[in-house]
Amino acid sequence: MNQSAKQTAIVVCPGRGTYASKELGYFRRYHAAQAEFLARLDAYRQQRSLPSISELDGAAAFSSRLHTTSENASPLIYACAVADFLAIDRSRYDIVGITGNSMGWYLALACGEAVDHDAGMHLVSTMGSLMQREGEGGQVLFPLVDENWVYSAALKAALDRAVEQVESEAEIEVYASIHLGGIAVLAATQAGISALMNALPPVQDRYPMVLVNHAAFHTPLMNDVSDHAKQLLSGLQLSAPAVPLIDGRGKIWAPYATDPHDLYAYTLEEQVFDTYDYSAAIACSVKEFAPDRVIVLGPGATLGGPTAQELIKHRWCGWRNKADFVSTQANDPFILAMGIEDQRARVVASAG
Repeated sequence: MNQSAKQTAIVVCPGRGTYASKELGYFRRYHAAQAEFLARLDAYRQQRSLPSISELDGAAAFSSRLHTTSENASPLIYACAVADFLAIDRSRYDIVGITGNSMGWYLALACGEAVDHDAGMHLVSTMGSLMQREGEGGQVLFPLVDENWVYSAALKAALDRAVEQVESEAEIEVYASIHLGGIAVLAATQAGISALMNALPPVQDRYPMVLVNHAAFHTPLMNDVSDHAKQLLSGLQLSAPAVPLIDGRGKIWAPYATDPHDLYAYTLEEQVFDTYDYSAAIACSVKEFAPDRVIVLGPGATLGGPTAQELIKHRWCGWRNKADFVSTQANDPFILAMGIEDQRARVVASAG
């Protein structure tokens, strides 16, 4: 591929679980030039007697209690991701679409100019606070692909057996929360999460995995959160995006074919209490826009794997498994994660 030519790119916005201990200081490290943007976000937080983004990102040590709560993690990730988006070198990349995972939908709205940056901060902060105060249950991760990222019928069968067991013996409903590439994200009440952890077999030395400080996002357990969000955000102004957005169903919101009222309804209703299909969002993004690259905003780079797993499913770039993906990434990376130093260098014009 001609590296000197301007390339098309799909941008992927991260979800809630992407600011971990190794990301501490991410904003300070990469975005010293974004002082005005940071000051506005800090002022928003300080007016509400909440730790500022500067305090959270500049903490001496990472604290799970402080950094992973929804009220703090959501705006912190928002700040890092939107600053990353602003740092993309537009002389090298033509952004043809924006998508995201879970909370990443709110970030996509801000990056795509369906809301301005201040309104985006208000949306993310309001939803983060609501999820922390009113969110029920939790989430569990379980793989549907083997260690070489190839779909496994045996793992799918094990998952189905465990869900059936929990729902029949414990009489607890288990929901599909997120379709995350080769990972199934399940959600239930806390009793359901405990039952699932007992019913699911241990695989690949890390699964099943409970997500810390996560509620049962994208399930009917969030119906009350949706109702309260519409009350608190009744004045939120959305507009048609400047760049096509791909939502958690794989639906495209085009600049000249978007009704802001419909966009508002999806964002605070279906996006909150129905399954979020990140897999469909990625499949739609590459098939409809055929980008030269997929750029994953930081902080972190955890979405790189699920994105690649979904592309492997569709034999994108000729990939059949993880080994094929790793080989491509080593020579001419298709997925550029801004949380990975050498890949970031391919995306930004400068360190600032």
